[in-house]
Amino acid sequence: MDSKEVALLAARAIDEKKGRDISILKLKELSLITDYFVLGNGNSRIQTQAIADNVEEQLAKQGIMLLRREGYPEGRWILMDFGTVVVHIFQEEERNFYNLERLWGDAPRIPFAGQKQ
Repeated sequence: MDSKEVALLAARAIDEKKGRDISILKLKELSLITDYFVLGNGNSRIQTQAIADNVEEQLAKQGIMLLRREGYPEGRWILMDFGTVVVHIFQEEERNFYNLERLWGDAPRIPFAGQKQ
């Protein structure tokens, strides 16, 4: 499974738990950090944690293991590092404040059709 497929799988896992505002940013040519960022919102700590749990579970089923996770206990901004894909699950206030889409404004967006708005 290539990194784009991993990013799409993570986006679907966010969508399955009713995550909102799902974005996939292609950083492959812009950064040495990772190939893709996947971003999504939850309404509460419980929802962001449920989204994170589902992302980890769905990727693990494909043999993609979580390397590092931060922010889970607070659930306001959960960062999940899968190597070539980094998943960011925010509550809305944190997403607006950190505005990663603006910070990485040159990054191409990958369409995600399964999104529920």
